[in-house]
Amino acid sequence: MTQASPAGANARGRARREALLTAVTADLAANGLVDFSMRRAARAAGTTHKVLIYHFQTSELLLEEAMRRLRMRRIEGALTGAGAGGTLAERVRALWPSLAADDTGLRVIDQAIGLAMYDPQRYVHLAADASDLYVGPLVSLCPPDWRAERKRQVAEMVMATMRGFLMEWRTTRDESRIEAGLAALTRALDSEEARADHE
Repeated sequence: MTQASPAGANARGRARREALLTAVTADLAANGLVDFSMRRAARAAGTTHKVLIYHFQTSELLLEEAMRRLRMRRIEGALTGAGAGGTLAERVRALWPSLAADDTGLRVIDQAIGLAMYDPQRYVHLAADASDLYVGPLVSLCPPDWRAERKRQVAEMVMATMRGFLMEWRTTRDESRIEAGLAALTRALDSEEARADHE
């Protein structure tokens, strides 16, 4: 019998890990965070919690990877909506429909932020890298001739503002407040872009 090469074994291990992460991410998207555990994840993935520990070490690390995958799905969808043309304000404004969509599979992301605020000691790891994941793509929407520092500052402002809009939308469904906020954000971004043009 021919023994598998280490490279082949590594490829199989990566494929198995990817399949497990995909299954756990799908369960998380469907059922949320509240009663998440390694045993629940194992049931969803059709394996044992020991296998998940082998591949991911802890439930926290598994959860972080699954949440990162869901956030990247949201970011990719939003950036597709933003398109490549128009002013910065127009591109940022175009992010909103994708962010606010009632995609139950992505609402767990908002749940993670809420839990991190409610119980930071237990859930802070769920929000730890969220800001960095969002800021990079938002920087890419800024005019290419802006200084890196200005791009970062504007991206941070947009991220914090959109997060606030999203919390408002999820809790009140008050379209008039969101529209007023988006109009103010649009004016601020137009002003920032005009100021940059004259520097």
